[in-house]
Amino acid sequence: MDTDSKSAQGLPIVVEFSGGLELLFSNQRKHKLSLPSRDGKGHATNMAYLVRYLCDNLMSDARQDMFVVDDTVRPGVLVLINDADWELEGEHQYELKKNDNVLFVSTLHGG
Repeated sequence: MDTDSKSAQGLPIVVEFSGGLELLFSNQRKHKLSLPSRDGKGHATNMAYLVRYLCDNLMSDARQDMFVVDDTVRPGVLVLINDADWELEGEHQYELKKNDNVLFVSTLHGG
């Protein structure tokens, strides 16, 4: 398979939200997505792309600052990629792979 046809194919992943974040995404905890395998610049689709995609296409609540601050996931949101902390995987630079499972968990609690 050549690179051009590979980049045109979808990249299936599962994104889950917990700890109250699901409220920002139509009260839906689990989303099955198919992303392009390459971004607009031809780079492999990574976590930075996913975060932007979620804000632009899936977020149903206007309170984007509850999820991101300064184009990154806000402090207090734990991100797991296939059950591993994204800090161990390279955070925003992690290149998404077919069937990855990405979980966003809010650790912030109101009082």
